[in-house]
Parts: sequence; structure tokens; C-alpha cells
Amino acid sequence: MKNIALNTLMFLVGFASCMLLIYTILNPGLEKPLSSMFGNENIAPGDWISDEDIKVTENSVVISIPNASLSAYAPTGSMKPVFDAGANGIRIVPKSAEDIHVGDIVTYGSQNIVHRVIDMGEDEEGYWYIVKGDNNDFNDGTIRFEDIKYVTIGVLY
Repeated sequence: MKNIALNTLMFLVGFASCMLLIYTILNPGLEKPLSSMFGNENIAPGDWISDEDIKVTENSVVISIPNASLSAYAPTGSMKPVFDAGANGIRIVPKSAEDIHVGDIVTYGSQNIVHRVIDMGEDEEGYWYIVKGDNNDFNDGTIRFEDIKYVTIGVLY
């Protein structure tokens, strides 16, 4: 029994080391979180800013985003480690229900709750979205497009 446990442990350590090595060799130069190698329940937000909209110079970064505004966050911890109090968000008002996708971070409701869309669909009433804080155990339930005020399209730390 002791040999089986030891062999299993050695296999797992070897497998993880091999996967890490292959992952970094096959994708040199890319910045990758370790969690992406093993999967993550959180899905990345959609691409809202194109490369052409970003200009970087020696002294500045200019991002052209029509109708964008800045947001600040309450220290709730619900979206850690993505952001918490002290981070600055860049947000826009979505134009249509079709603009919002699973993975997007939205602001909704009268208390301006900022959580991620984890599921979505359409029924006879229109589009629905299930939202959840990344650091929360339970989702917030279903919201509708009319409940959504903003989509966070960037976070500055």
C-alpha cells in the first residue's frame, strides 16, 4: 500500500512538472497565469478594445474608448483577485443585449453590484444573465439586460 501511494505521488509530481515545461516551451513569450494550465471556472471577458485603439508612447498610454467612464470599487472582496478597493475600472454602457457575453464583468442594480456573467440565455422575455462574484460561493441569480448599467472593459491597479 505504501508503494502505491509513493508511486502515485511521484507520477503526479512528474506529470505536473512535465505539463509546466511543455506549456512554457510551446508558448514562449506569452504571459500565462498558472491557473490557465489546469483550467479555471472563471471565463475571461470579451475583447472590447482593439489594438488600434491603444497608443503607447514613452510618456503615456492613450486608449480611445467612446463614452467610457471610470469606476471605483467598494472593499467587498467579491471580485478578488481580479479587483477590489483601490483599483480603477474603465466601463462603458452596453448598447444591446447581444453585446454582453459570458465572462464579461457587469455593473447592475440599484446598489451598483459589479460581478461576472457566468451564464446567459434567451427566453420569451429576452436575454437573461446569471452573475456571480469571482470570490463568492453562490451566484446572484438571474438579471435582465435592463438591469445592467455598465460593462467593465478594463481594470487599472
